[in-house]
Parts: sequence; C-alpha cells; structure tokens
Amino acid sequence: MQQTLEPLITSAWLAAWDKGDLDALDGLVAAGYTRTSKATGATVDLSGLKSEIAAVREAFPDLCTTVDDVVEGEGTVAVFWTSTGTHTHEYLGVPATGLTVQTRGSNILVLQDDGKILKETVTWDGSELLAGLGIRPLRGIAAPMVPEGGELPELDPDLMKAFNRQFITGVTVVTTKEGDAPKGLAANSYCSVSLEPPLVLVCVQKTSSTYPALFSSSHLGINILGTEQLGTVTTFASKAPDKFAELNWHEGPKGSPLLDGSAASLEAEIQERFQAKTHTVFICRVRHAEIGETAPMAYKAGHFFDGAELAEL
Repeated sequence: MQQTLEPLITSAWLAAWDKGDLDALDGLVAAGYTRTSKATGATVDLSGLKSEIAAVREAFPDLCTTVDDVVEGEGTVAVFWTSTGTHTHEYLGVPATGLTVQTRGSNILVLQDDGKILKETVTWDGSELLAGLGIRPLRGIAAPMVPEGGELPELDPDLMKAFNRQFITGVTVVTTKEGDAPKGLAANSYCSVSLEPPLVLVCVQKTSSTYPALFSSSHLGINILGTEQLGTVTTFASKAPDKFAELNWHEGPKGSPLLDGSAASLEAEIQERFQAKTHTVFICRVRHAEIGETAPMAYKAGHFFDGAELAEL
C-alpha cells in the first residue's frame, strides 16, 4: 500500500499546500471525509480543509512543505511533515509580522478499502503558526468548559460592563512607531506583573489603528497620564490621523514615543503576545522608566478624576 499511496499523498499535499491547487485533494479523500484537530477538537470536511489551506497560503504565500515520512499501518497511514513560510498577510486576526516561521506536525489517516482517506486526525492547527511567531492563543476562550449537569449560561454583557465601571484605574497611552511615524492609543487595561524581573502587561483591541504597528515592533511605550493631560486622552481615544501633531514627546532608548508631561512613562520590550478574542495581551519587560512630578489621572465609570485628591480610608 505504501509504495502506491506515499507518492500520491506527497504529490497531492504539495500541490495543495505549496501551489494552491486545492482540487488535487479531491481524488485523495473519500465521500464523508472529516479532519479533526487534536489541539482544539474542531472537525471540518473537505470544503473546510480547502478553506484552511487557502487562508494559510494567503498569509504565508511562500509556504514550502516537506513530507518527512509516511508510515503504513493496518488501515492507517501516519504522515510527518515540516512547513516553512513568511507571514506577509493577516492570519487569524493577526496583522502581518514579516517573520519567517517553521512548524512541524503529524497526521493519522484512516483509509477505506480503496485507499482513499476517510478520516484524518492532525496534531497541528493554525495557532501553531502564530505560536511560532511568538503569538499565542489563550486556550479555552473560544470554547469554554461546560460543567456536567447543564449548559453554562453566558454572562450578561451589561452586567460585566457594570462590574468594570466599579473598578478605578489609571489612564495610559500606549505608543510605538510604524517606520518613523509615532502611533498610539488610550488604554486603561494596564497592570504590573512583577518587579523581578520588571514585567508589565497591556491589552490592546484589535480594531485599533495602532494594533498592526505593535506586532511589527520590538518595543512599546506606556505613559501614565497626569491631571493636566485630559485633552491628550481625548486625542488618543479619537481616530485622528496624526495624534502627535500638537503634542510634545521624546523617544525612549529604543525609539518608543514617550509623552512629555506624563505622571510616568516607560519603554518595554515586547516578549509575549496572547490572543484573547477581541484583544491581544502584550507581556513586556521594562527596559527604561521615567517619573514625572505631576499627579496621575484616575478613571471610573466614564469620568476622570484628579489622582492627587484621593482620600485615605
């Protein structure tokens, strides 16, 4: 079986994955074919597989796949492979990084008597490509665990918003550069992770115009705004084409824009990116920090407050 099936699998796979000839798979699989990912449990048919290949090839147009080994079993075949490609277009909501990644996987094929593939189980899914680029999904978010005894009801979004309104935060502007152009957005989803080593995190919404630039940057700036910067908040919460036009700012050691007049500013090296549905969580190691003399701004329930006037309980 292997002598006739191995070249068929190899030629059809390379035609589909490397050349985009998706119809080459038609003669390889049986009617009712299914493909299941061991990583996520998701199952697709032949149409779904073709859509997956097309999405990968659009994002990694120079994709090159090598079938490393094909091992025959009793009614099964195991295929081991390696793929390399450059991330030049958006993939799974992640803007192009320009990075080259190599990924490996194995597929277990269950065959019909005529040698066509009826079922396929893969150890790989698209998130493995992103992980190779340093962008990892937060497991369980897309498909949360459901306890035994009934379905877990979804939380009312209005209740979650009401909960968040009770939390008092500071106000930050996250900055980076896209070429020579400074970019930034307002964010209150910042926190310190640890002091040794000095780690911080910030969450950025994928719809932000600054979001693509953050993926191509090695560093970012985080500015804690002071009480005199209410106009700055408005600017960075807007869709203004040049948010830095009327602002005074300077560069950190690695070029991240740091806003003059802030209560504090830091520059940090981006070390991890975790995908969390509508947002990405950036974990960063602080490399430079500056402390200003102005009091920080505080935010709660859509209103801004003078952080210097907080009364101790």
